Amino acid sequence: MNKAGNIISISPAFAIAGGEITITCSGFQVDTDAGHGCVAGVESCRITAASPTRVLVVVPEDVEGQTSIRLESGSEQSGPFEVTAGSLLADDMHIVANPAVDPKDDSIIITRSGSRGQTLPYTLYRLESDGYLDEMSAEIMNPTGIAFDQAGNLFVTNRSDGEVCRIDRGEEVTTYATGLGVATGLAFDHEGVMYVGDRSGTIFRIPEFGLAERFAVLDPSVSTYHIAFGPDGRLYVSAPGLASHDAIHAIDEHGKVEKFVRGFGRPQGLAFDTEGNLFAAACYQGRHGIVRIDLETRDIEMYVAGNNVVGLCFTRAGEMIIATNDSIYSLPVGIKGTLLD
Repeated sequence: MNKAGNIISISPAFAIAGGEITITCSGFQVDTDAGHGCVAGVESCRITAASPTRVLVVVPEDVEGQTSIRLESGSEQSGPFEVTAGSLLADDMHIVANPAVDPKDDSIIITRSGSRGQTLPYTLYRLESDGYLDEMSAEIMNPTGIAFDQAGNLFVTNRSDGEVCRIDRGEEVTTYATGLGVATGLAFDHEGVMYVGDRSGTIFRIPEFGLAERFAVLDPSVSTYHIAFGPDGRLYVSAPGLASHDAIHAIDEHGKVEKFVRGFGRPQGLAFDTEGNLFAAACYQGRHGIVRIDLETRDIEMYVAGNNVVGLCFTRAGEMIIATNDSIYSLPVGIKGTLLD
């Protein structure tokens, strides 16, 4: 009998470096004398817990793409089981919300946000499709929310000054609206109207240049409001708190707030796919990464394993772009996102 046992399934099937995946197996034997372990390709994985039927392992730093996972016990190995790990695109960032894909050329806009009031030489970056990371000369203090409108114009919130700005040609900054508190989340509805989340507790509706209206009120967040419009026309909001049962809220067109789903630790970036599923960066049932939520049934499943994930978006090629607090990863999940996230 093979002491390494047999792998039945791995959950989730997608991960980034440092993410913890669960291997459901049968017959795995912990061999304290001859040794036991797990490998991803040729890289050893750190085991955080093990039993004959369940093994928890951490995806190594140097693993990316489709990778075979095997259990080891003594000199024996289990059969392989495939998982897909994300590829590192950029690091040494300071990201606090979703990245955004430029609809004109599929480049990725990301931030080095800094602590509130901190001045940095560059705070906005464009990651070109060939992998080149280019500093944008536009000067924005503490950029947080990033979104493109239906015409392809780039907008960024400045949480230090409580404003939202339009960025032209990567360098010209025009203040679009002010007086937005600690301006963080940013999204456009299906009619192209802008909404901004003030982490102090207000969602603003900005129907035109310079005009900000109070749309809804929620509890304050310790971090950032993250917002995205769903296919049902409602605005979905996550507001990280200090509890392990935070909710994702849904707000209808009249500003009525509903707790849509709850049970998350520090839910952050939100994005919808074209099938109407909501993806959220969060901790759920003690597992960290990105969850997928069915909008109709409200069923929740862990979809990507990863630590310190703050945001995500989708490319037209079906890649999920994942932002941790300091890095950007690309993960080929074969999912298309909406143009409004």
